[in-house]
Amino acid sequence: MADFLDQLNEEQRNAVKYVDGPVMVIAGAGSGKTRVLTYRLAYLLSRGVDPFNMLALTFTNKAAREMKDRVLSLIQNGEGRNIWMGTFHSVFSKILRIDGHHLGYPSNYSIYDSTDSKRLIRQIIGDLQLDPKAYPPNFVAGRISMAKSSLYTANHYANDPDIQTVDEASGKPRIKDIYLAYQSRLKRADAMDFDDLLFNTFLLFEGFPEILYKYQQKFKYLMVDEYQDTNHAQYLIIKKLAANTENICVVGDDAQSIYAFRGANISNMLNFKKDYPDVRLFRLEQNYRSTQTIVNAANQVITYNKDQIKKTVWTENPAGNRIGLIKASSDNEEGNLVAAAIFDQKMNNQLSNSSFAILYRTNAQSRSIEEGLRKKNIPYRIYGGLSFYNRQEIKDLLSYFRLVINNNDDEALQRIINVPTRGIGKTTLDKMIVAGDQHNVSLWQIALNPQSYGVVLNSGTLRKISDFTTLISSFVALNKTKEAFDMANYIANTSGLIKFLKEDETPESISRIENIEELLNGIKEFSEKSVENNEGDLTDKKTLNEFMQDVALLTDADNDTEEDHDKVTLMTIHAAKGLEFPHVFVVGLEENLFPSIQSISTRSELEEERRLFYVAITRAMKHLTLSYAESRYRWGNFTITEPSRFLEEIDDTLIDRPKETGLNRHENRSSFGMKPKQQLNHRPLQPLSKDSKPNQSAEAAAIEDIQPGMEVEHSNFGRGQVIEVEGNGPNKKASVFFHAAGKKQLLLRFAKLTIVDKKQ
Repeated sequence: MADFLDQLNEEQRNAVKYVDGPVMVIAGAGSGKTRVLTYRLAYLLSRGVDPFNMLALTFTNKAAREMKDRVLSLIQNGEGRNIWMGTFHSVFSKILRIDGHHLGYPSNYSIYDSTDSKRLIRQIIGDLQLDPKAYPPNFVAGRISMAKSSLYTANHYANDPDIQTVDEASGKPRIKDIYLAYQSRLKRADAMDFDDLLFNTFLLFEGFPEILYKYQQKFKYLMVDEYQDTNHAQYLIIKKLAANTENICVVGDDAQSIYAFRGANISNMLNFKKDYPDVRLFRLEQNYRSTQTIVNAANQVITYNKDQIKKTVWTENPAGNRIGLIKASSDNEEGNLVAAAIFDQKMNNQLSNSSFAILYRTNAQSRSIEEGLRKKNIPYRIYGGLSFYNRQEIKDLLSYFRLVINNNDDEALQRIINVPTRGIGKTTLDKMIVAGDQHNVSLWQIALNPQSYGVVLNSGTLRKISDFTTLISSFVALNKTKEAFDMANYIANTSGLIKFLKEDETPESISRIENIEELLNGIKEFSEKSVENNEGDLTDKKTLNEFMQDVALLTDADNDTEEDHDKVTLMTIHAAKGLEFPHVFVVGLEENLFPSIQSISTRSELEEERRLFYVAITRAMKHLTLSYAESRYRWGNFTITEPSRFLEEIDDTLIDRPKETGLNRHENRSSFGMKPKQQLNHRPLQPLSKDSKPNQSAEAAAIEDIQPGMEVEHSNFGRGQVIEVEGNGPNKKASVFFHAAGKKQLLLRFAKLTIVDKKQ
């Protein structure tokens, strides 16, 4: 047995050594699941398995890099470099560059990020003369993304009567036309969006059995990290690849499945045994990350979920401090109290800012937290903000690179044809776009000879377009011989981008020049690395094409900079998954905020919210603090709030509850230091509209008393009229039209409606 296996506990070691046949590793938070995957790869190498026959799929580039580095440190013969290891998107994009020609794509296809996709969708909405308010680009992009994740082509989507019924009912019957046009434009530009990288890999394997067989023979050992986060397309691709040998190992934690809104399907994990009846199941239950108090709290919370694979997480770590609980009178006070608590902990324990993270359910909550931190002069960063690669000047230069590599990239051409200014205006570009649509050719083809496609332009404009295409063509020729940095540096200077920014001489332009310099520094570092590529050949010089393939697949987790290192981290709980911090604050623990009012109408939605809370708790290593506010402004209205039900699911012995309350758990649901609503007269009154003013003295009506036609009142949405009631017992729902908030569907056992007028 390899000596390095002595570094594992017994269950980890058993999971690593069982390599023939299907394996599922249920890994509790902080139990070393990445360690198991890493050591499993190293163990296979130590047994003489060819690294080219191994595939490891992750959800972040950072995780893949860390795993590869660990394998190389365990097996020091360099063979670990030859393992196909990376994110689903990076591995599948590589497969499509090799075999995508079967689907009609060249090997140099472009990858559109979310910014490119939404810009294209926005343009199509305009071309179709649709109201962008009725068809918000973000909503449409999400709808198309979900369709692709569910493997619905544009034609399938357009011809599915059930889908069309849903879209028509939501007042968006033309989404099918947008999807059809969007996919046509992508294909014309030799481009794929992120969802296409999965969808097209599935189509490749489904439509070309010989290609599927080739990769089944290649990947004899398949490992998948974070399996609970896989969507339908990922699930089917993995199942196809593993069909021959069934040497598949999936690792994950059903209790951390929190991405249903992205298409993740927890049933992929819950039903793994149905796909592989002879699966060996290993449970990693020892937590190495958190104190006993934090582990116990997480265990207590998750037991309230019915749909789960049972496990009992435990730890040998010290008990640690009890969980802190902050009660604030308002969201602004919550921000101040959280900042004060961080300041005190820093001063008393000589801690760095980077030891702290503040997690919230929605990005909008960061405002009051940021204000509190600024008052205390505590530096912070918002994780998941504008990425380096999405800054204007960086996108401009990268668009030059993209157009040089793929002349048919319409989005890239539109972005830079007049950057820096060349006198090619929007009217000219609009004519070119119309001609491209009419003749179904790329804008580059139009630009090469506008007149042959019926684009009428004056001689001056024709000359400017010709100068532009000549410039790009010269870059294309040089790109065949120059390495990445030299080519990038040449384009940055010859295109006029740097000169244009230098002539501006504003503080903003200086910052933009520095950003371009940082990008070029990154390309220089990329160019000078002599690494062994996945086919085993040594490559001394990296090309611009290779750099762009790498950059197109970066995520926020890959864009850390040194300047961010000693700052308090603010982020949504969704973004925090996979991370850990010594001291964690989870804020906004109030009903209808966390759990979200949008996610409590069904058991599955509520259980996902609880899993999200479980993830938040388990990010903490040494100390966890929870907070809530007794009041909060929502949609401009002052709202009385009550503590989240999740707080009641943690035992009193684990939490330091606010000392000023004498209430016990059984006196009132709001037992976490919050007085009953009728006792809140000390709070300054706030101006409210007649419709939105809460009726604090009225008790919630019984579920069976709510009937259509009644005038009712909700603590968040104000007054409204019941339109329809359906269902029975605890699942009874009501559709209510609120005067201020519009139509809402509410689960009555949670809505706590009060009856204002019983007239029907």
